[in-house]
Amino acid sequence: MAYNDAVEVFRDTEYPMMKGKVYLDHGGTTIYAKSLIENFSQKMIQNLYGNPHSASDPAMLSGHLVDSIRIQALSFFGADPEHFDLVFTANATAAIKLVGESFRDLAASNPRQPSFWYGYHKDAHTSIVGVRELSSDHHHCFINDDEVEDWLNEQVGPTGKRLNSEGLPGLFAYPGQSNMTGRRLPLGWTKRLRDCLTPSYQNTYSLLDAAALATTTQLDLSDPDAAPDFTAVSFYKIFGFPDIGALIIRKKSGHILGWRKYFGGGTVNGLTVIHEASMQRKDVTLHDGLEDGTLPFHSIIALGCAIEVHRRLYGSMMTISQHTSFLAHRLFHGMKTLHHYNGVPLCVIYTDPDRCTYGDATTQGSTVAFNIMRSDGTYIGHYLIERSANTKGIYLRSGGLCNAGGIASYLEIEPWQYKRAWSAGYRCGEGKIEVVNGKSTGVVRVSLGAMSTIADVDTFLAFLEEEYIEPMDKMMDLTKVDDLGIDSFGLEIMRTNDSGFASAANSAGHSFSSPGQVNARRMISSPNLKSPMRPREPRVYAQKSFYDRRPTTATSHVSQVSQVSQMFRPAPPVSYSQRPDTGRSMMPAESIRFSESIDRGYYPLMPGNSQNTHPQKGRNVLKFWKPRKPLMNATGNNR
Repeated sequence: MAYNDAVEVFRDTEYPMMKGKVYLDHGGTTIYAKSLIENFSQKMIQNLYGNPHSASDPAMLSGHLVDSIRIQALSFFGADPEHFDLVFTANATAAIKLVGESFRDLAASNPRQPSFWYGYHKDAHTSIVGVRELSSDHHHCFINDDEVEDWLNEQVGPTGKRLNSEGLPGLFAYPGQSNMTGRRLPLGWTKRLRDCLTPSYQNTYSLLDAAALATTTQLDLSDPDAAPDFTAVSFYKIFGFPDIGALIIRKKSGHILGWRKYFGGGTVNGLTVIHEASMQRKDVTLHDGLEDGTLPFHSIIALGCAIEVHRRLYGSMMTISQHTSFLAHRLFHGMKTLHHYNGVPLCVIYTDPDRCTYGDATTQGSTVAFNIMRSDGTYIGHYLIERSANTKGIYLRSGGLCNAGGIASYLEIEPWQYKRAWSAGYRCGEGKIEVVNGKSTGVVRVSLGAMSTIADVDTFLAFLEEEYIEPMDKMMDLTKVDDLGIDSFGLEIMRTNDSGFASAANSAGHSFSSPGQVNARRMISSPNLKSPMRPREPRVYAQKSFYDRRPTTATSHVSQVSQVSQMFRPAPPVSYSQRPDTGRSMMPAESIRFSESIDRGYYPLMPGNSQNTHPQKGRNVLKFWKPRKPLMNATGNNR
């Protein structure tokens, strides 16, 4: 690790748009340099560029520039043009789709079994997962690295049978770096797959999604024998501009892409359309037959400028890798030190310490995925955190991050829980429902880039501390609850064996709803946003007599007993106010302590806790005990 002090020198000059702002979403796209835009503008002003498919001088100038920048881009990744070709695409997703469609069309040529086998890692981006829909259900998701290792060692996996036993053409895809957690997966898998001697393995090719990996480290394709057969990259994640991607093809494997059926303008030498359908593809180079239509030649010209400016500012990707590893290490350990007054950690960071370490650029990128907890161990909604940071000029990302496998494994969400979330109305990216049945549906992600600084990291850490750390004096505010023992309000700590999970058995008397969270227990057919939810903890429990003395509401205990028996009960021991909407749950006593929590709160389960109804012994709760003064005034209470 080594911090690049030069960034401090040119940051304000080269990135004036970042003044007064903290940009922490380099995993989405990094920021373009001022010099890049100026150089590109000069070229556009001083030269006349035409469509490369024409034969005019402006067209020839564009064509020559495109060819030279293609070689320049290959060189940036250490790829020898003798062994590799590069196809320009709209983005990495388009590059991945091109490979998937080629395998689909290859399989379609076999009338006996028109399919191919597809294997992908669970940490894959949605773009990788989507290829499975082209494989006619012959696909497999590797749930961890160990399963991939077993497969590469030609061992029988957890399914009890060998994968691709039919001997179909195969494609194995995985990300070089998780776009969720930043963990970097082993790049040696591609060579090990190629070295396997079993026929089905020899007929299986590798696809590496390097979009996240290439952002802050050197993608080295200098060894064609160890390189993936197909590699997808996004240039805007590396340089900020232009908005294009590429598919880097190992030429020895390029024949697979020749099976693709679709052709567009510029990819054929000739064709007939009347009386007979025939065509002749361009086959001088791989890219000639795969780049459909007119290339985005202006964007490709900008790519040439981006590579030059990037090298002048940063020297090499190795410098960027060391710089961002230093910052990620500082960020990670800074977040780990943040605790509430009672010792509860502020951040739950999703990482795999057995496989990656912050500060080690080989195993971990410059990304931190996390959620924020309150002092009682419940989460704050990830979208609320992004929105709060945005108001402070701090820009990050939250949600599912297009990584369903990572979200499911790190947040321990089962497929049936996903389905209930969908039934409850959860939609990725909307931010309306962030917690379903006590589980978060997403995370907050911070990702650093080449132009990030120590000040960016420290500003974000200060934001977390100022906004979310709960100090002792706040917890002891007399306007809420003075003490956690016997105090002037007459509250006494007691023990309970209640599991805290809102099951049918234990939620009837204490359940309540809160904005932004949904109980989906009964939502298979239709949403029911007023279903019971698991309360926060520690909870304030009223004695049964307290419930019995409350006026009848739709959810109170007294509504379940006869009206006659209520006539003989004494007056309530405390003052209270009935909510106008008696169809809702009355405000739980717990909210007396956190008066603002109902409008801001989300209450998921602690990470790692399974959803069950077994009692958990030793949980602190409060009960009402010989009240000495009213908890709330009967007048002026709007809740």
